Amino acid sequence: MEAAAKTFFTSPRYAVAGASADKSKFGYKLLAWYDARQLPVTPVTPSRPSISVAATDYAAVSSVAQLELPAETSLSIVTQPHITLNILREAKEAGISCVWMQPGRDRPRRSFDQQALEYAKQEFKAAVGGNDGRGGEGWCVLVDGDNAIQRAKSEKQGNL
Repeated sequence: MEAAAKTFFTSPRYAVAGASADKSKFGYKLLAWYDARQLPVTPVTPSRPSISVAATDYAAVSSVAQLELPAETSLSIVTQPHITLNILREAKEAGISCVWMQPGRDRPRRSFDQQALEYAKQEFKAAVGGNDGRGGEGWCVLVDGDNAIQRAKSEKQGNL
């Protein structure tokens, strides 16, 4: 999974499916994480046209299919499991090659189920999700992302 996490961060663009304007939700926290690292990110949410994080107003798209350059975009997913599989299928059809499905403290809070995890691992160049990672909840961008970014940068520079 570490290799998939590293590959995820080789993309020049990112998107968050399940992005939220509610600061208490992980969809907002993920968007803010990308913003804090000055990574180009697009919120994916059918509920609003834009989301503001700090001093930046991000134009949202209502579906993955509307992303400007999906083949250059890695997709973080923080939706309910019954929605995630449909998002994965849409992402595959749009040409996205890397996905990261966020964990939760327990199975009901995860953004994926076993079917979605198996689909992602089979259909994408890089699929991050499941147990392990540095936190106790599974692979999480908020916990494991910085390490994966560093590994991706090091490899790009030929240091690995």
